[in-house]
This record gives sequence, structure tokens and C-alpha cells, in this order.
Amino acid sequence: MRLNDPRLWAAAAAAALPSLLAWNVSPSPTFLNQALALALWGAFVALSAPAAPGRGPWPLWAALGAVALAAAWSWGPGALPSTLALSALGALAAAALAVAGGAGAAARADAPDGFTAFCRGWLLAGALGVAIAVIQVFLPDWPDGQWIAASGTPGRAVGNLRQPNHLSSLLLWAAIGAVALLEMRRLGRRAAAAALALLVFAVVLTASRTGLVSVLLLAFWGAADRRLARFTRVLLLAAPLVYAVAWLGMAQWAAASSHAFGGAARLAESDISGSRFGIWANTLELIRQHPWAGVGFGEFNLAWTLTPFPGRPVAFFDHTHNLPLQLAAELGLPLAAVVMALLLWALARGLRGAWAAPGDEGMARRAAMGMVLMIGLHSLLEYPLWYGYFLLPAAWAWGFALHPAQPAARRDLRAPWLVWAGAALVVAAVLSVADYARVAVIFSARPGLPPLEQRIAEGRRSVLFGHHADYAAVTSGVPVLDEARAFDRATHYLLDTRLMMAWSRALAEQGRLDEARHLAARLREFRKPEAEGFFGVCEAVTDEADASASAPPFQCDQPKRSLSWRELLSAGDR
Repeated sequence: MRLNDPRLWAAAAAAALPSLLAWNVSPSPTFLNQALALALWGAFVALSAPAAPGRGPWPLWAALGAVALAAAWSWGPGALPSTLALSALGALAAAALAVAGGAGAAARADAPDGFTAFCRGWLLAGALGVAIAVIQVFLPDWPDGQWIAASGTPGRAVGNLRQPNHLSSLLLWAAIGAVALLEMRRLGRRAAAAALALLVFAVVLTASRTGLVSVLLLAFWGAADRRLARFTRVLLLAAPLVYAVAWLGMAQWAAASSHAFGGAARLAESDISGSRFGIWANTLELIRQHPWAGVGFGEFNLAWTLTPFPGRPVAFFDHTHNLPLQLAAELGLPLAAVVMALLLWALARGLRGAWAAPGDEGMARRAAMGMVLMIGLHSLLEYPLWYGYFLLPAAWAWGFALHPAQPAARRDLRAPWLVWAGAALVVAAVLSVADYARVAVIFSARPGLPPLEQRIAEGRRSVLFGHHADYAAVTSGVPVLDEARAFDRATHYLLDTRLMMAWSRALAEQGRLDEARHLAARLREFRKPEAEGFFGVCEAVTDEADASASAPPFQCDQPKRSLSWRELLSAGDR
């Protein structure tokens, strides 16, 4: 592959830059990374000038289409605000385009070269991830938060995305890319062995349990794929051994040098699931309560938070941390079963086609499916596909693997519309940043800004992010003419302590005491220190004479009747 091939530079930028960006602007810590990913993967689709994608990926398109219909239904007849619905629909459309771009790249006569560019991009991203991980663990005073993010947990690498699980998945994608390059003779043996060892070592630095399981998946690939060269299979089979040696070495280093190693803290945790067992149990109960239509696309956090769960995990979860459970809870069992069947069908077709394709093309397709399987495994414990910097490359790789092998004479049937669609995605990403700036200024403290009330009023007109302005309005005490609408939009994004206290007070002022008490009772289940003052007044009401003279504050009493979470939505004159 020539250095002047635009696919190489586009892939390097798309894979590496979103994960390299440490600078972020409130209220979303990952929005700029995701917007950059949208723009760069759109540019990759356009610059790679793919051929016609054909109909090979139709099960994947059908699955994305079914989820899009669920999102539209949750927005139209449902209660999901337009800001959240449009964001979701845009992400699904971008994923469908990435699938088409991957399938179109596989339809070209030089398909292995296109996948080589893709893998080199991820190998570069992995190398930069290793460097950042080493700095965060061994030189923790270096990160400044602008160029290199500081780790929130001493001795644990989090990357510039500030999430150890995300860094581990990026590193493992880079490892798969290194294997593909080795097998296609684009990377030497020594370089490949060194790359795999460093990448696995950096996975150890993340102390990610998902990363550990994924390293075992590398070994499984080495054991199952007999078409790989012997040297490559040995490298893959040795990955868990490298992981174990690196873990023991880090533990010994930490003990000898009195430095922290995040892996030791992970081993000491009493809940090995990281509260996942608890949230999964709650999710199953929600599915039991709403088996047919679910709670609605994008409504898991709202439904879970407002449903009584006395033993709930105390973090504010906005996702079930398991893709099949998320689909079942939000879409209902029938539609979730259809979507999962389509995804599994696409998975089976991709694996079958990858195993049947010969030579470098077969290797490229097997590596592509390896990346899909890796992120699919991650999706059983986390929700990486809710982030553009994982969703789009995963969709591209899956589309690449799903395009059926064709005779050379039928290849390179150009599809100019993909170039224009990729360029449109770049423009959409730029416009989304401009739209985001309308709400980001609300959370800025730099001098010379307009009054907060004026900034909130402007932010509420944001097409995609107006709910952030609504949150600022109802939690800052700024007068809002249509308070019910502000709560209606803000509460569908993420309920937290400040928002729940403000919402319950607003309901109480409207005379909706049962709704206010129900909301306060749910907040009490989270046992948040920030709510101590809110509930502290209840402890002060101890004098029976005073208590009989006036009713206690609403948050000190239980609702007179049981309420469902949907009744709180209807409580606000929507």
C-alpha cells in the first residue's frame, strides 16, 4: 500500500484522533470525541471511494432500521424528547452509512489494501494508547488534563477517553489489527510480537475485567483458526500468559516501590460485577413488568429510577450494561427478539463468509469479524456501541465482512452516493458541534459571558442538546415560564440527585404531593450524600406537638397510593 493512498491517512485519523482528544467541554465529557469520530469516519467513507455495497449487509441494516423505528415511536406517540430522539436517529443513520462504506470497501478489487489501511489506523491508535497508559500509571504527575487526561484512580490507565474499559477495547482492536497485518505480510514478525506484548501489557494497566476476558478471546482465535500461520497462532495463544506475567510483574513493582496498581484494588472489590448483577436483576424485573412494548427507546434510566427498588445499585445507571437486556427492556421482548435474531444472523453470515474467503481477503474478513466479536463481548458487560468512536468502526468492519465474495469482473462498480453521504456526515458533525456550543456556554465560567438566564434561553433552542439547558434551568433556580416542559425534557436524559430534588419540589408546589413523595422515596433509595440536606429536615421534625401542628415536609412522608413511573410523566401537563 502506497503512503499517498488517502485511505491510509483517513483511517489513521479516524481511528486515532477521537481517542487521543483529552480536552472536553461540559456538560458532556465525550461529545467532542464522538463528533470528531463522526466527521472522520464520514471522511474515511468518502475518501476510500467505495464501490457499490450490494445487499450483503441487509440483516444489519434491518436491525438498525428496527431500532430506528422504535426510537421514532418513542418520540412520536411516546414521551422521548425530540433532542434525544434526533440524536439517536442520527447515530443509527451514521451506523447504516458506515456499514455501507465497509461493504463498499470490500467490493473493491483492492479490498485487502483498504482493510490494511483500517488496521494500520487502529495499530497507530493502540500505540498512542499504550503511551498514554504508561504515562498515567508510571508518571502520574505528567497528565495536565488538556493533552493527557489524568486518571481518577491511582495506578490505573484510563486513556484520554477517561474510561479504562474503552481503552482496553481500543488496545484489543489494535491487537487484532496487528495480527491481520502480520498474516497479510504488511508487518514483520518481530514488530508484530512486540506490538502484541505491549498492547496486552497496556490492557493490564487498565485493570479492565472486560479486557481480561477479551484477551482470552484472542487465545481462542489462535486455537480455532488453523488457517493462521504457526507463528501467529503461538502469539495469540501466548496472550493470556503475557497478561498473567505482566499482572504479576505490576503487582511486584507496586509492592516494592510503594506505588499504586489499579489491578490490586480491583481484586479487593467485594462486588466482582461492579454493580452489574444488581442492575441486571432490576432490569429483569422491568422486563417482567413491561414484556411486550418495553419502557420505550431511551427511557431505561427514567423507568428504572422511578420504579421502587429498595436494594438498587446506588449509581445512576443510564444503561443496563448488556445489549440484549437493554433491547428487551426498552423495545419489549418481541421486537428485541427480532433485532437480536437479525444481529445473530448477520454475525453468522459474516463468520461463514470470512471462513470461506481465501488468501488475504479471507484474513481481512476474519480480522473484521474478530473486531465485531470483541466489541460484541464488550457489549455484554458495558455499552460501547452507544459511543460513536466504537459504533462507526464496528459497523464499517461488519459491513466489510458481510459483503459476499465476487468475481473480479463484477467489482469496482462505483457508488458516488457513498462519497456524498460521507461528506454529508462530516458536515452534520460540524453542525452538531455548533449546536452543542449553544449549551456548553451555559456551563462555562469564563468572564464576559451574558447572564445565565440569557444563556439558558438560547441553549433551550438547541436542536440536539436543549435538554441540557432545561437541566440547568430547573436546577439553578432561574425562572422558567414553561417549567413543565423543561422538566419534561431534562428528566428523560439522566435523573440525578439535583434534578430529582428540583422535580419533587416542583411537583409538591403544584399540589401533586403523592408524585412528589414517590420521587423523594426513590431518591432516598440511592443514599446519596448530596441529598442529606434534603432529607435532613425529616430528622428535625421530632417534637410531636410541632409535628401535629403542621404536616411534615413532603419528602418525609410516603405516598398515599402506589404509583407507576409513567404516572409521573403524566403529572406534568405535558
